[in-house]
Amino acid sequence: MRRSQTRASTKTRFNAGTIESHFQRDRARVIHSAWFRALQSKTQVLGLGESDFYRTRLTHSLEVAQIGTGICEHLRRNATDEQTEWLAPGSLMDAACLAHDIGHSPFGHGGEVSLNFMMRDHGGFEANGQTLRILARLGEYSEDSGLDLTRRSTLGIIKYPGFCDELARYKDNAESRAPLNLDDWHPPKGIYSDERDVLEWALEPFSNSDKDIFTSTHAPEKYAPDKSGHLKTRYKSFDTSIMELADDIAYGVHDLEDAVAMSLLSPSQWHQQFLNQLATIASNPVSKNTDFYTDNLFSGKNKNRKHAISKLVGWFIDEISITELDEFEHPLLRYQATMSPSATALLKLLKKFVMDEVILRPELQALQYRGQKVILKIFEIYLHNGERLLPTQVWEETQETGNPHRVLCDYISALTDASATRIYNRLSTPSAGSIFDRV
Repeated sequence: MRRSQTRASTKTRFNAGTIESHFQRDRARVIHSAWFRALQSKTQVLGLGESDFYRTRLTHSLEVAQIGTGICEHLRRNATDEQTEWLAPGSLMDAACLAHDIGHSPFGHGGEVSLNFMMRDHGGFEANGQTLRILARLGEYSEDSGLDLTRRSTLGIIKYPGFCDELARYKDNAESRAPLNLDDWHPPKGIYSDERDVLEWALEPFSNSDKDIFTSTHAPEKYAPDKSGHLKTRYKSFDTSIMELADDIAYGVHDLEDAVAMSLLSPSQWHQQFLNQLATIASNPVSKNTDFYTDNLFSGKNKNRKHAISKLVGWFIDEISITELDEFEHPLLRYQATMSPSATALLKLLKKFVMDEVILRPELQALQYRGQKVILKIFEIYLHNGERLLPTQVWEETQETGNPHRVLCDYISALTDASATRIYNRLSTPSAGSIFDRV
């Protein structure tokens, strides 16, 4: 069932009448969307143009889809009949995984924070919320329903079923902070209130009790030093739990591969900052085969490094199983894909290692800061000079809507790293640009 069609009864099962061809169409619409293609020019971790090897948002999304379908096949081997009935077919998992990053802004999470700062009084900006907005509103395949995916595919990409403006808990006096120090403006994880009707449609087949529990929130016990104390949603659907594990595995393991391949990590860092902390994690493959992983990762040979990485990815997949949440009635909420404690701890340590040793290095933080500055500047220029500088269609949309900031945010978030930089240079650098440049 798609939003452009007549709504189904609330008793309709998600898999009733939704044959594989509908999910194949969902996958096709994502792949052929301009929003998806734009991911080839959006930063994953390292700045674009530094190398032809490392990952962009597009290649990351492709790898998440492969891992996601691999998880489904692994789970299917030991699933009960009912669990098998509700395990996502390959095309559905592909659609959810390929679309999961489609809402990301230019310049990675730095650009996301900049847009959230500019949207702080207008509903906020968050990449997952923007993903839903593209799929349900902005995509090319329908006038009012975006890519018009099936209900289950739509539910599968909703990682945080709460609203950003209701989850936000920014620190006191953050309003007075300098715009270019954005540590206090990381967005809450959620969707926009503008898409409230989309969430209601996605949850329509569930009971009122399931809806209330699924959308409930809690305050996190602790926050990272650079985060505000936002409320968090508590639950995800079965499909989303698989997609998120695939995303975490791809992020943790493949960012390690990129960093090693680019010589941003040395064997001494691997020994001192990673291997020395493995003793606290029981039954993990790196502790059991330390020489294998160390020698192959740092051999300088692509085949050896890839062999170690693929072994690690395969182990993480094998450590995933299906668990149940007793508080839910519906199988699509009750069933969850869960990783073993030892695998969860190892993946967390890998992500922390790459974050501390690579992403937080001043060289990469300088790239992030530069991207933030680009986003802030072009947003501010367009906000005050839109009629003169914006494409005519975008300007007209800002005048027709009750939230012109959202239209402008949609436009800027859709830019790639390269196109955003070109606009910044054209508007801010006297010697850049030409009368023949397209707007």
